[in-house]
Amino acid sequence: MRSDSPSDRSTPSNRLKIGQVAKVSGLPIKTIRYYEDIGLLSPTVARSPAGYRLFAPAVLNRLSFIKRAQNLGLSLDEVRQVLGVHDQGQLPCRDVKDYLVEKLAAVQDQINELTLLQGELQDILSRWQEEPPLERQDRTICPNIQR
Repeated sequence: MRSDSPSDRSTPSNRLKIGQVAKVSGLPIKTIRYYEDIGLLSPTVARSPAGYRLFAPAVLNRLSFIKRAQNLGLSLDEVRQVLGVHDQGQLPCRDVKDYLVEKLAAVQDQINELTLLQGELQDILSRWQEEPPLERQDRTICPNIQR
């Protein structure tokens, strides 16, 4: 079981306001609010008596992870699942690896599809006729791309 380090524990005096979090994280306030609304920041957010969001310093690490995970192709739902494992005191590296393996396979599929499309486009352009034969012009919209 993972224990929180002293830096993860926060007192009201070292909590950050949303503007401070936005400035340090580089994320818009609207995005931070959204992440909190969908539960991605729950262990690091408290509310002041007036209802203002007050963030533990650990939120910066959490936001950094969310940004990196999204840049690597993880969906917010996948990120939520990984953070859930983390919040239960477990290291979620196996879950992250599984998601990344899936993303890599999807990227390879996209590369293969784009390579096929590239070949098809090159083939069409290599046979391009600015003035197709008249008999083909009547039967089609653009004879160069229609078979």
